[in-house]
Amino acid sequence: MSQSITVSWSSIPATQGSVAAPDQLSNSELIERCQAQLRPDRVAFAELLRRYQSHIDRLLYHLAPDWSDRADLAQEVWIRVYRNIRRLNDPRKFKGWLSRIATNLFYDELRKRKRVNPALSLDAPRLLHDGEVEWELPTDEPSPVDSLMTQEFYDHLQQSIAELPEVFRTTIVLREIQGLAYEEIADITGVSLGTVKSRIARARQRLQTDLHPYLDAHL
Repeated sequence: MSQSITVSWSSIPATQGSVAAPDQLSNSELIERCQAQLRPDRVAFAELLRRYQSHIDRLLYHLAPDWSDRADLAQEVWIRVYRNIRRLNDPRKFKGWLSRIATNLFYDELRKRKRVNPALSLDAPRLLHDGEVEWELPTDEPSPVDSLMTQEFYDHLQQSIAELPEVFRTTIVLREIQGLAYEEIADITGVSLGTVKSRIARARQRLQTDLHPYLDAHL
C-alpha cells in the first residue's frame, strides 16, 4: 500500500493560490479540483473523505458486520477512489460511484475468502406477483410502523439484517440501504435478475418474521 495514501490528509497544507477553503466548496467543486491535475488535490480529497467516510463505514458494516478488518477495507476503498477519481464523468454522481467501488471491493474480497456459510433454512416465500413482499425499511412517509422507529427498533432491525445468510444480506443491503436497481445488483453479484428478486423477497420475508414478535409487543 502506498505510503502517500495512508498519511493524514488533513495535515497537508492547502494548494497554494486556492481561492476558497475546501470546507466551503460543494462536492462537485471538490471533485473538479481533484480532477484538475494528474494527481488529486490532497486537501480537496481530504475534505471528500471527511464528508463521506461515515457513509462508507455504514455501508461496509451492513455488508460485512462480522468482519474484523472493515477498517482496512474502507482504506482500500479510498485508495481506489484516489487512483480513479479522474474517470468519474459526472461529479454529481460521486456518492453512487463511491458506493459501487465499496460494494465491488467487498464482493471481490468475499469471493477471495470463499466463505462457506452453514445452510440456513428459510421458509419458502408465498407466491407473489413479482417476487416482492410488503416490506419497507423506514422512510419519511407516515405509517403505523413509523411511530415505532425508536432506537430499540433500529437495533432489532440491524441485528436481523446481520443474521441473514450472506447472499440474502448482501442483496437486501444493496437494494434497501444503497438503493441500487435490480439490474445493478445482478451485475455486481453475478447472478440472474430473477435470482436477485427472489433473494430480496426472501430476505424481506425473513426480516418480517424476525421483527413480527417485536412489532406485536408494541402494538
